[in-house]
Amino acid sequence: MIGRLSGRLLEKLPPHLLLDVQGVGYEVDAPMTTFYQLPAVGEAVTLHIHQVVREDALLLYGFASRAERETFRQLLKVSGIGAKIALAILSSLSADELALAVAGENVARLSKVPGIGKKTAERLILELRGKLGVAASDSPAALPMQAGNDASADITHALLALGYNDKEASAAVKTLPAGTKLEDGIRLALKALVKA
Repeated sequence: MIGRLSGRLLEKLPPHLLLDVQGVGYEVDAPMTTFYQLPAVGEAVTLHIHQVVREDALLLYGFASRAERETFRQLLKVSGIGAKIALAILSSLSADELALAVAGENVARLSKVPGIGKKTAERLILELRGKLGVAASDSPAALPMQAGNDASADITHALLALGYNDKEASAAVKTLPAGTKLEDGIRLALKALVKA
């Protein structure tokens, strides 16, 4: 199975891209959240790949991060969600935004995704609850909490991924001093939650 491709970006035609890996051109479909992070055509790029083998095709889906690929894989496990809809979801919401929408049971937010109605949004929440989270290896490790910086959001995501609810996570993050780095913030928030 192909799990990662590194090469030169030859074409960008959303949702398709063409990646040259040592002379072999791989056609890869990717969500818009990945397209926004791609370099210019001709530059080097590495993508995390999800491969699908069908009777009539070999399909590759590329993602900028492991967390995004894992979210895509979780989406494919939801009944009624195929690769096309999963790409649409990840084009509308980042992996972290989707995790927050599911954890917060935000049916309205999920229903805004093209191809997702109220019933499908409810099924997404039901089947994905507790399965989505922020991957520590893909999140910035030393961002101080300041205006314009989302370290507090990353800390909240991490707490939600650990099983705390929105109310608990928000209360713990509010206790953190300004300028707290991500790793320290998570540790301090967990201490605050244990004492509560």
